[in-house]
This record gives sequence, C-alpha cells and structure tokens, in this order.
Amino acid sequence: MKGRPPHRGSGARRGPGGPKPGGFSKRPGTGPRSSALDAAQRAARNRGEEAGERSPWADVEAQDNAPRPKRASKPAAPKPAAAAPRARTKPPAETAARAKAPPAEAAPSGPTRREQREAASATLASGVQTLTVSPDEAGMRIDRFLGARFPQLPFTRVQSIVRKGELRVDGKRAKPSDRLEPGSSVRVPPLKLDQPTDRPRSPNKVAGDAEFLRSLILYEDADMMILNKPFGLAVQGGSGTVRHVDGLLEALTGPDGQRPRLVHRLDKDTAGCLIIAKTRLAAATLAKSFRSRAARKIYWALVAGVPRTRQGRVSTYLVKDEPTDADARMRVAKHGDDGASHALTYYATVDQAAQKLAWLSLKPVTGRTHQLRAHAAHIGHPIVGDPKYFDVENWELPGGIQNRLHLLARRIVIPHPRTGQPVDVSAPLPPHMAQSWNLLGFDAARYDPIVEAPEA
Repeated sequence: MKGRPPHRGSGARRGPGGPKPGGFSKRPGTGPRSSALDAAQRAARNRGEEAGERSPWADVEAQDNAPRPKRASKPAAPKPAAAAPRARTKPPAETAARAKAPPAEAAPSGPTRREQREAASATLASGVQTLTVSPDEAGMRIDRFLGARFPQLPFTRVQSIVRKGELRVDGKRAKPSDRLEPGSSVRVPPLKLDQPTDRPRSPNKVAGDAEFLRSLILYEDADMMILNKPFGLAVQGGSGTVRHVDGLLEALTGPDGQRPRLVHRLDKDTAGCLIIAKTRLAAATLAKSFRSRAARKIYWALVAGVPRTRQGRVSTYLVKDEPTDADARMRVAKHGDDGASHALTYYATVDQAAQKLAWLSLKPVTGRTHQLRAHAAHIGHPIVGDPKYFDVENWELPGGIQNRLHLLARRIVIPHPRTGQPVDVSAPLPPHMAQSWNLLGFDAARYDPIVEAPEA
C-alpha cells in the first residue's frame, strides 16, 4: 500500500532470619528469684513454640529459619519442590548427553514428570515459596511462567492469582502479561490443591494425539513447528475445555523431557498458522520476535458488506468489557481509559460478492485480544459467523454459507529462532471457508494487496 490511505478508524493514535520462636536461654539464673524466672521463661518458650506451629509461614523473609509445621514431617516434604522445576531446565549440552545415555544410566537422572508435579503440589499446599527466574525464562509472561512451573495448576486459576495481587514479583504486584527478568524473585502464595488425580495416559491415546498433531504440521525443524490449527480446537484449557492444543502437546514430549511449548495463541474458532517451540530457548526467542513485532501476520476474513474504502487502517484503543473474564468481549475505548490498549490494523478488500459480502485481508500490527474481530465490527463490517461481534440488523446468512467464524490466520513470517532467516508459512482455507469461497467464486490464489501494507 503506497502512501497513507484516506480511510481511518476512529480513535486516538498511540503516541518487576529472625530468632526462632521460643529462643529463650535454657541456663537458669541465680538469686532468690531464679526458680520463678525459670518457670516464666519455660512458659514463654512454650507459648512461642505454639505460636510457631500455628503460623510457620507468617514471615516470608524468615521462612527458611522458621520451624516447620508438624505436617511437614511427612515423606512429601515441601523443600525438594524448589528443585523440581529446575530439573526441566538443564543446559542443552547436558540435556543432549542425557538423551543419548542408555536406559540403565538414565534411571537415577532425576525425578519423573509426575514426581515433579506432585512435589510442586506439596510445596504450594504447604505455604509461601519464592521462585527465582532462570536466564532461559527471561521474557516469559508471568502467567505462562507459573503455568510452566506448576502444570497441575489450571490456567484460569493462575490468572486469578495474579489479578488478585496474591503473587508478587520483586515485592511488587504484577499483571498476567508482565514479562520477567532473569534473577527476579517471584513470591507464590500458599494454595490448597487437591492431590493430582490424572491417570496415566494410555499408549494408544498418546500415539493418537501425536498422530493428530503431526497431521496438522505445515512446517517443522529441530527448533520449531507451525501447525494448521483447525476451527473449534482451543489453544489452551479453560472452564469446560478438555481437549486443547496445549494438552495435546504432551504427546510430543521427547525422551529428554523437553515438551513443545506454545509461543502465541489463536481464538478457538480461528483457524490457521500456530507456532510451537520445541525447546525453551526457542520459545523465548520466538516470543521476543512477537514482542518486537518482527513477526508479520496476515489474516483472511469474510465480512458483511463491502468497505467504502478498499484499503485502510483502523486505529483504536480496546478494553475488555469484563476485566476478570479471559474471553470477554472487547470494546473501543478512549486513550487513558483504565485497561485500554492501543490496537492498529491494516486491511484491504481482495474481492467481493455484489454489496453483500467482502473478502478482507487483514494485517494486525499489534496483537490485542479479539483485535481483528473488534476492528471489523468497529468499521461496520463484522466477520461472518462471529458470535460476539456480529451485530448487523436484519442480515440473513446467504444460502450455503455455514454460520461459523470466517477468520483464518492465513500467513506468518517470523525469523528462525536459531538462524534468524525468515520462516514463511501459509495455511489453507478451513473446510467451511473453502465452501464459502467456492460458492462466492473467490479465487484463493488471487493476489493479496495487504502484503504491501506498512508494518507499523
């Protein structure tokens, strides 16, 4: 797109030990008041010990020196849990050596994944703990950091902990989207967790999940892969969501314990390119590419009506209607409104069906929740099949077109996490969109003018 198009969306531009209880002298005093003083000291010592048993984690700074509660004498002591997550963050050289070792030598290498999860549960249930961010966790979102350290903790619960201020980073409150610096101290509150109830997955199910994921692969190498996420498959778990990409990735865990990781997300009903990192280092590098906007994304959508200006930009501020709901509807807000974030999208009309429908190509510069869906509705052309943002009165769905969200993450170009060379991948239309394209006579091979749109 050469020059700045005349059409603009409304909205403004956007311009991180003390003494032990009962620590009295045991040596008796001298003089006539010795017996009475000794009795008073013993009584005070007993009171101090009882107080220590009631609140052993009251003082976070002195938690290593504080007496342990009686229930800590059970075999599942909380202290080893701090080492459990680190067992998964070994240097690449050590990890490769362990992977090549024969089974007989691999047995004493460390706790199993299930043992790590149980140890983490025991630690969280017993009291406050402080985690230190390792170098390969630098740049991770705080909610994803907790999800990686405590996989048995539901993602919705993780976000709730952060929103309520129960978690502190370097002594300060944090937001779920805050990024962590290496060496930062993360204070995790005490939580009452049920013991892990997950049953061992059957080999057939693991093999089936792995085969399903491999059938979605558009690109793969030793560091990353790009999946063609189908319509209706959630990326992460939530309330009532049992099957999702993040859970399926367990089936691709390698012999060294390395589990593929999500780098970004797509809405449940958005199909198309989804990047997965195979190592923690690749995940951190790819995440930085998204934050620095080095990753370029193109989406295709079928919308109601035809934009009067064929190419344009939409620049607004967006905020959630319900801040506590991760999947809440986004609305256009004003600059300075609480929780509002700037969102910028370029669009181009590729083709149209009379004045009823239009094929739009969209290039988001920012990556806000529901950004494209909210922006399409904002300019008066909501995406067909969108249950949250489609609000055109007296509009009838043309015959043969399914009432499903017509939004595809069509193409992504991102620097390779190791070589820096661009990885350029495109996803095909999902079945319901391919049916609509055929019905309307749209050619998916047609030139896409959005490629010339600005990057910022």
